[in-house]
Amino acid sequence: MPHPLPPAERLRAYASWCDAVEGNTTFYATPSRSTVESWAEQTAPDFRFVVKLPKTITHERRLANFDEDLRTFLHVMEPLGPRAHALWVQLPGSFGPADLGTLAGFLRRLPSAHRYAVEVRHRAFFEDARCVYDLERVLAGVGAEWVPFDTTMFFQGRPTSDAERDAWTKKPRVPRRSVALTDRPIVRYLGRDDTERTVEGWQFWVAKTAEWLREGRSPTIFIHTPDNSEALPLARRFHDEVREQLPSLAPLPEPEPIGPPTLF
Repeated sequence: MPHPLPPAERLRAYASWCDAVEGNTTFYATPSRSTVESWAEQTAPDFRFVVKLPKTITHERRLANFDEDLRTFLHVMEPLGPRAHALWVQLPGSFGPADLGTLAGFLRRLPSAHRYAVEVRHRAFFEDARCVYDLERVLAGVGAEWVPFDTTMFFQGRPTSDAERDAWTKKPRVPRRSVALTDRPIVRYLGRDDTERTVEGWQFWVAKTAEWLREGRSPTIFIHTPDNSEALPLARRFHDEVREQLPSLAPLPEPEPIGPPTLF
């Protein structure tokens, strides 16, 4: 159905509900600079964008011969300024331990003006202690974060909806990881279309988020469900549950009405 807000207002409305957003659309195509300028205009300077690098760099060229695409991407993202919380390097499931040298060389060539976060999906990075150590060493060497995508609750039971069946074939099935390498941990959590099961599954992350905050870290947690129809209220509920453990955490702003979460 049509979105009730024009494109130039959708992100502004979203930002009244949450203070961070995943930039998934940039994976499929680098937007125009004017589009990114609009994103900046719609959000406060402390709003957080975690923006995914284009698939031409990460999946098609596998971190090789990327200079022109990266230069274009970084130029387009400049208007975000401090809102660019991290540039997100999501790697394909086939990118494994044998490719760590390539990843290390790629990360060392990135400009130091940005923070970087890497998501891997090869099971060896979750099950082989040596591979975990080697990847952590590569990331720590450049101050990059490891982004876990927690799908453990999602895969605890068979899918019960079309959206869950679709996600069942696409989402990574790897063990949960909860080690932060930097002061800015980033977590992606996938629940179920059943709200109570989603809430049950995120209790681990409520406690971990409160722990990180007590340590002086600044975590960013993204809440997903297969259909994402309740993603915004669920994100606020998660924040409220963290505040129950850490009352000093500031509340989110009062949201304005918003339609479906297809934002930008």
